[in-house]
Amino acid sequence: MSAETMQEAAGAMGAGDFTAAMNLFDEVRQADDNNADAHYGWAEAAFMRLSMDMEEDVPAALIMRGYKQAMALDEENLNYVASFANFCLDCGRIPMAVKEYQRLEKMADLAEIPVEDTLFDASRLIVEAIERLDPERKNPMVAPWVKQALTWAVGGLGFSAEDAAATLGED
Repeated sequence: MSAETMQEAAGAMGAGDFTAAMNLFDEVRQADDNNADAHYGWAEAAFMRLSMDMEEDVPAALIMRGYKQAMALDEENLNYVASFANFCLDCGRIPMAVKEYQRLEKMADLAEIPVEDTLFDASRLIVEAIERLDPERKNPMVAPWVKQALTWAVGGLGFSAEDAAATLGED
């Protein structure tokens, strides 16, 4: 039943019926609280309901708990970490998002999995989030986040920070 319900939930997600997907993933979570995919699926469906349907009936704290439960059950799943980082960023939790993207980067390095494209996209999203808070980027609190975003951006272009600085410094 669990596999069939998971497939049905995935189908509901694909069809954009996030409420149905949440309910189906929740059935699986209730039947097996150790099913990381069910916790992740529920969190993703709830996040989509929040961000795409603009429905705020599920508190962000519950969505966060779903992601964290999935990550606790499957600590090596890069998709869970990347999605959670995106969720944090969408909620305006920039420090937590940066921390999770950094964790993703370390996990990917250990597993020798390229994530430069993901971090490149994250760099743009981080800068956009910072600009909503501090359009002039003058607050000293945002400086490390901007630096991290720049490092990921040039890395996504295939440069190290040092190589990018040297190239930009040339005439």
